This record gives sequence, structure tokens and C-alpha cells, in this order.
Amino acid sequence: MTRFIVVGAGIIGVSIAYRLAAAGNAVTILERDHIGAGTSGTSFAWTNSNEKTPHNYQQLNVFGLRAHRALENEFGARPWYHGGGAVEWRTDAKEAAELSERVERLVGWDYPAEWISTAELHRLEPALAADATGDARIAYFPEEGWVDPLVYAEYFVEKARALGAKVRRAEVTGVVLEGTTVKGVTTAAGETIEADFVVNCTGRWASDLSSDKRLQIPLAPTIGLLVVTKPAAAGVKRVIRTSGVNFRPDGAGRLMLQSEHDEPKFTLDSRPDETYPVAVEMIERAAKLYPDLAGVKPEAMRLALRAIPADQVSAVGPVPEISGYYAAVTHSGVTLAPWLGQVVAEELTGGKKTAILEHFRPARFF
Repeated sequence: MTRFIVVGAGIIGVSIAYRLAAAGNAVTILERDHIGAGTSGTSFAWTNSNEKTPHNYQQLNVFGLRAHRALENEFGARPWYHGGGAVEWRTDAKEAAELSERVERLVGWDYPAEWISTAELHRLEPALAADATGDARIAYFPEEGWVDPLVYAEYFVEKARALGAKVRRAEVTGVVLEGTTVKGVTTAAGETIEADFVVNCTGRWASDLSSDKRLQIPLAPTIGLLVVTKPAAAGVKRVIRTSGVNFRPDGAGRLMLQSEHDEPKFTLDSRPDETYPVAVEMIERAAKLYPDLAGVKPEAMRLALRAIPADQVSAVGPVPEISGYYAAVTHSGVTLAPWLGQVVAEELTGGKKTAILEHFRPARFF
């Protein structure tokens, strides 16, 4: 029986761990905090292959969307998944031109993308203000949606446990090597845990497991700010993307908001008294579109660094020169998680290589 250590209990790590356990392997998940505590818990969690380029990376994310749908057939339910598609319009001229080019590109790639009328939009979103879109064109992406990453992660952890996987709270501080072969990991508590394979699913911390340069993935993380409202019956049904703010339902009447225009103002050390005024402004922008949001206050502001490899696309696979070490680092974790769980487990247990992943191996950085 092959012994695997999966480091990181985010949405990618638990997906891979479950599939490895299902294949009959001995699996230990190591997480320094709680399940989903890293980037998974601070993600807008929009499932899509919308803005992804080049084409092979876009196709990778299409596989992720299909894998999300397949989970319903496999398990009979997906309590973490919320569909309904995504709608987008842009009132900024430059952004509107980019949206037009993007829709044309996606249609050419056979991705479900279409222009809809204002009347069609209001049938999808009846609580939207009558003049919300002005004269902007409205794009609709019917196969997109959003995920509750923590519900997903807990579900797959329990599935893995039922198959014998162990879940431990431990901070990994090093990878044990015998020559060029992985033998396990060391922890902050001074323990050595032996394994035949170490699978690094720690996202933006991917290069922190070891000081050995042969195990480090170059990263270019960017700051993310998410705002969660207090409960409000605002009537938002799906992912909404606009020039001023992006938002979606977040369960229990709350909304989650994000704005790429505001995020560069902050660092991970920004204080709540710095983020709160911006959070209020973001909700006010959304309230101009959904009047029932007027007066709603922020309940939480979450800052995070997104897990982005240096060249902006996923890094999935072994690293050169080292046997028994595999990395899965991507900014598209929420979309790719169910697909990566399957194909990474197949690569690790059966040696079956996934052709499209050859474009995204960590070896390109070495």
C-alpha cells in the first residue's frame, strides 16, 4: 500500500486525498489550521472558464466545470454547488470592448456564452433595478455558478475518512529527502511523518514547505478583498459582474462582493478600519443595481493572497530531479478541484498521464 501525505486541506487537497483513498492508498491529510482555512476560505468561488487564456488553460477549466456536474451523478447531491449561470455587463467603454472581444472568443471556442436582452436579464434577476444596465450589452454564461468551498471541503474530508484517510492538524516545516527521494515530512512539533509521496496542495504557501530550491514553485500572488454583507433579502440569484462591483449570494441571505478596482489599495496587514469604508462603498454600488440592498452593512471583510504561479497558469505535476514529490498549485482551484482530484490521483497511482497537463507541469520553472 502506497503512503501519501497531502499537505493542505483546501478544496484541491481534499479532492486529491479522497480519490487517492478511494484507490486503496494510505492517505494522511496535514493541515496547519482548520479545513479550508487558507485560500479556499477566502475565495469568491466562481466556477467558470470565462476569462481564462490561452486556449489550453481555458479548456482545462472547462474540464473542471464538467467534473462539477459529474459529482451530482456520482453522489446524488451537491450541497456546495449553486448554478444559475453568471451575467455580466460593463458601463466602462474599455471594459465593454474587452467583454465583447471575450464573448466572441469564447463562442469561437464553443464555450456557452451569449448576449441577452434587458427583458431576459430581468426575468433572470427580477429584483434588479429597471435602469441598472443602461445601454450596456449584457452577456450571459449559463453553465457558470459558485461553490461554498468549506461545505465542499468538509464533505470530501468525511468521504476520505470513511475510506481510512487520516486528518491531522500539523504545520509542515520540511520535506525529508534521502538523496533525491522523498521519505516524508517534518512538522513544527519536531515530528517526522514518513511517506512514499508528498503532495503539495498549500496554494500560496507552496514554496514554504522546504528551503530546497528544487521543491519551490515561483509564485506571483495578488491581494484579494472579499466583503460579506449582513443578511438581507436583496433578491440576487446568481453571479453578477459589473464595472463597479462583482457579487453573488453567499447563503443565509448574505451577499459576497469583490472588486478588482479596490483590491490594489490593500495589503494583508490592512486593518479593518481601512477596509470597512471600502466595503461600505462596494455595497452602495451594488445597491444602485439592487435597491433592496440599500442600507445593508458589511458583516465581514476578508483579505487573502491568491495562489498564482509566476506565469499566471496552473502548476500541476512532479518537479524535476525529485522522486515522490508532486505539486498542485493553481488560481483556478474552485473550478478545477473535482477534475484535478481525479486526474492527479490517476497519475500518482496508475502512472496514467493527462495529456493537457503536460502544458502545465512545474518543470517549466526549472
